[in-house]
Amino acid sequence: MSNDLHLKELTVGERTNTKWYAAGLHFECAECGGCCSGPGEGYIWVVRTEIELIAKHLKLTPEELRRQYLRRVGLRTSIIEHSITKDCIFLRQVAGGKQCAIYPVRPNQCRTWPFWAENLSSPHAWNTAALRCSGINRGRRYSAEEIERIKRNNRWWENPHDSADSSTR
Repeated sequence: MSNDLHLKELTVGERTNTKWYAAGLHFECAECGGCCSGPGEGYIWVVRTEIELIAKHLKLTPEELRRQYLRRVGLRTSIIEHSITKDCIFLRQVAGGKQCAIYPVRPNQCRTWPFWAENLSSPHAWNTAALRCSGINRGRRYSAEEIERIKRNNRWWENPHDSADSSTR
């Protein structure tokens, strides 16, 4: 047998080296607050720079913000949630809808929704997330390159345009 015929059997992903969402995905924030709401308890992770930016936005010191709105979870820090609804403490009822009180300085975790690794792991995972978020599979198309850039943009304050933000806020 010649060397030309020795082909390793590869999975489709290995052969093509592409993600299942290579053609892009549609997302447009419906401003419903579903991604910020319970019923399950979770974590809204923040890093030091985000804490400083949120504090400044709310006209608080970082220490005041920590006392009133944050909690330590091991070595990390999370925004607290409403004790009954498990909604993010910064999700507010406004004119019959829900809005984020810190939207311009929202944490990276919020900025990257719905392009989280668990949502992008398969078409099924993406469509399961869509059951909770009516903005998934509608509106603006994000290319695979944009999605990857959004996922990697952990220091959003240095490059604020790489966010999943198609809302009008």
